[in-house]
Amino acid sequence: MRKNGRTVQRRKPKTKKSAFFGKWIDFFFIGIVILIVLSVAYHYRSSLANYLGFKSHFKNSETFFSEARNLQVLEKNEGKVIGIDVSEYQGKIRWSYVDTIEEKYPLRYVFIRATVGNDRVDNEFERNWLGAKENKMIRGAYHYYRPNENSLEQAELFIKTVKLKKGDLPPVLDIEKLPKEQSIERLKLGLKRWLNAVEKHYGVRPIIYTGEKYYDDFLKDEFGDYLFWIANYNFYREEIQEDWLFWQFTEKATVPGIDSTVDVNIYNGDLQQLGYITVE
Repeated sequence: MRKNGRTVQRRKPKTKKSAFFGKWIDFFFIGIVILIVLSVAYHYRSSLANYLGFKSHFKNSETFFSEARNLQVLEKNEGKVIGIDVSEYQGKIRWSYVDTIEEKYPLRYVFIRATVGNDRVDNEFERNWLGAKENKMIRGAYHYYRPNENSLEQAELFIKTVKLKKGDLPPVLDIEKLPKEQSIERLKLGLKRWLNAVEKHYGVRPIIYTGEKYYDDFLKDEFGDYLFWIANYNFYREEIQEDWLFWQFTEKATVPGIDSTVDVNIYNGDLQQLGYITVE
């Protein structure tokens, strides 16, 4: 049909058949979503029951399932040692209140960010370092590595900042980013230089922290002589891998004395075994 000199095409009305199938497709996807939610709830039924048993309120559904998963993981790793890691992002921590997670599992150790790159000391490091000691927690310090900065300068800053004592955990190299201005081989060389310099100074081999994919893709083979602290928050992961020293299983836990959420870690052993890896 022509209207005002233009050809206008009439839209064909939807048939009853197409409308019927459209509704069924909508119902199908809604059903899938409901099935997924019910499956998650069933999988975490024990943890959800415990959670509801001592939690009078929760902020939202994300927090609800996150904390239920935390309980599930903690239950499945019963007997292993639980700890946290902190930085200035947790604000002013009231260390005397830091005692348990989920009101049940004691927090025995803490990794504290000390330095970043070749020029920055964490704003809360000194306060956290002393506070953890006063709270009788086993403490360790970590360095956030910047790939595009001189590795020996980064090691020098860490050594200048961190004074390890008997009973402290080994130093930790935190590597999460890929370089923008150098090759992977140059990155690995820089990491080795940092690790060697720090080991030479403290007389103890450092631990490497990274994500599971980063570990598998870039570090697992060439750095096999080192112990690893692995971050993995995936839904399907509920137990620590045999070859991991520490597992950071969440970044969304609530702990007394800390106003923001915090990372929680599992050590692959008991408290006595944790003592074996500390500085002598």
